[in-house]
Order: sequence, then structure tokens, then C-alpha cells
Amino acid sequence: MSLVTRRIILFVMITWAPLLVLSTLDGHLLNGGVSVPFLTDVETHIRFLVVVPLLLVAELIVHRRLLPIARTFLTRDLIPKNAVNRFDAAIISAFRLRNSISAEVLLLAFVYVVGVLIVWRHFTVLETATWYATGSDSDLELFRAGMWYAGVSLPLFQFLLLRWYFRMFIWIRFLWQVSRIRLVLVPTHPDKVGGLGFLAETAYAFSVLVMAHSAMLAAQIAERIFFVGAAFLDFKVEIALMAGILMCLVFGPLLMFSPQLALARRRGLMEYGTLAERYVRDFDKKWLRGGAPGDEALLGNPDIQSLSDLGNSFSVVSSMQLAPITRNAILQLAASVLVPLTPLLLTMMSLDQLARALYGLVF
Repeated sequence: MSLVTRRIILFVMITWAPLLVLSTLDGHLLNGGVSVPFLTDVETHIRFLVVVPLLLVAELIVHRRLLPIARTFLTRDLIPKNAVNRFDAAIISAFRLRNSISAEVLLLAFVYVVGVLIVWRHFTVLETATWYATGSDSDLELFRAGMWYAGVSLPLFQFLLLRWYFRMFIWIRFLWQVSRIRLVLVPTHPDKVGGLGFLAETAYAFSVLVMAHSAMLAAQIAERIFFVGAAFLDFKVEIALMAGILMCLVFGPLLMFSPQLALARRRGLMEYGTLAERYVRDFDKKWLRGGAPGDEALLGNPDIQSLSDLGNSFSVVSSMQLAPITRNAILQLAASVLVPLTPLLLTMMSLDQLARALYGLVF
């Protein structure tokens, strides 16, 4: 059994299993005279049985993918020799923050003081009888399951979420520090972003984290569909807004390299334009103005191939993008947003109708 699997089982046993047991003892498992029994609280189950495991899995995926991405700056010689120490310092600083115990203690304290006592108790707790509490924020009475929920389960969930935001901040800070280094970009690189195309891989690294956020939104929408009578399409604005925010969170930091990419493109157009000008003038003199030796054949001459290669290089420079963001990366992230929301389509049509609709799209 892997370490991640053991951690997932441990967190489920700490956050969700006690709620199941205590709500049963409280008599609120299925009904018990409350509006929202435990087994029908879709948001709670998705939060602790889906989102928490996704957040834990994302830690492994992000670590495995972002570290090679960071090292690629060196393997592709994008960092000039006089700035290698600055780059190494940025990596060391990122790892120091990531492994900071004091930062995690502060996050945990923030969760209990702000997340539970203020935000949850006064703004997000349901003002109706639920499996965890009854009453309003002024006279909230917690059941035994509610005490565990407010004291253990919810804080751990919020801590995992906040720790991810903190790690996103560390990654953004690292990219900002690297973007302040004058990188050695190659305008003719085939990826059309000067050699920075590997940064688009961040979309794959953060896809599981994005899926976790989408699952949280799906849980909230499901609650309103099942208990309030809302329709799935009533939330299209919220879905679009969340997708936009997540896209900006993942791809936005990559725009910090746009000034350097724009500069590399301008410099490349000028340098390769000058080189092309010299070459085509010599080519014109040699082959069109009688400068070629009489015994030199035009057919198969390397001058033709060189002219073509130079034209291709200039085309690559001309088509340079100003951000290392690819279409496939955008589609990957969009799919991560939409997958957790797909089951809610069943609230609009039957499974058979949905299958036929998907079959019609494919065939």
C-alpha cells in the first residue's frame, strides 16, 4: 500500500468516519427530525470522500511534475551562468517555505480562528436543523457529530485547502523570481515560445487540484438541486466564473514571462531579418544576376535548401507566442473542471438520454 493511499485512508477515518458514527448515535443518520440528515448531505460526503483524497493525490502529482519543470530551466540552458546562483536561491527559498512548520502552524491557527469561528459559524452554517447542529449563529447548538465536525473534520479540510493556496503562492513567487532573470531564449525554438514550452506542463500538474475545486462546486450545486429545487443551468454563471478563476490561477503566472518573450521575438525578427536580407541579396546576385559559375548546376544546389531553411526559421520567429500556454493545456484544464460536474447532467436528463446524446456527438 502506497503512502498516499495510507494517508487517504487515515484522513477519511479521521474526518468522515466519526461523523457517520456520531450522527448515528445522535439519531440523525437518515431522519431524526432534522431537515438535512447525514446520509443526504451530499456536500459533506463529496468534501471528505472525494475532495480530500484529490487534494492528497495532488500533492504527489504536483511534486513529481513541478520539480522536473523547475530543473528544465537549467537543462535547457535558459539560465545564464552569472544567474545560476540566483536561480538556485529561488529553488532553495521555495523548498524552505514549502517545508516550513511555522507556516503550517499559522495556517492551522487561521483555520480555527477565522475559518471555523467566524466564516463557518456566522456565514456558511445552514440556518435549519441539520445532522450537526440546530439553531442560528447566535444560539447554535452543536450535536455530538457537529462538535467533531467543527473541531476536527472541517478544520482539517480547510487546512488542506489553505495549504494548497499557500503552495500555489510559493510556485507563483518562484516563477516571478525566475522571470526577473534575463533568460537565454532562442527565438527559433520549435515550441514557438523561445524554449519555455515546458511550462505548459503546469496544467497537467495542477489538473487534480483543479478537479478538487470543481468537485466542491459540484457538491454545492447538487445540494441546491436536491433540496431547493434549483436546475443545473441556473449555475452556468458560477461554473463559468470558477473555470475562469482556475484558468487564471494556473496560467496567469506564466504571463510573467511575456515581456521577455516579446523582447526575444522583436530581437529575433531584427536579427533574422538582417541575416535573411544579406542572404537573399547574395542569392539574387549569384543566381539571377549572373554571379554563379557557369559549371554550377541550379538543380539540387544547397543554396536553394539554405534559402528554404532560412525562410522556415524566420517563420518560426514571426509566429512566436507571448505566453507558454498551449491549446492542449487549456483543454486539459477545462476537462478537469467539467468532469466532476458531468454527473449533474443526470438531473436534466436520464442516463439513457445522456448516453444517446454522447453517442450522437461521437458517431
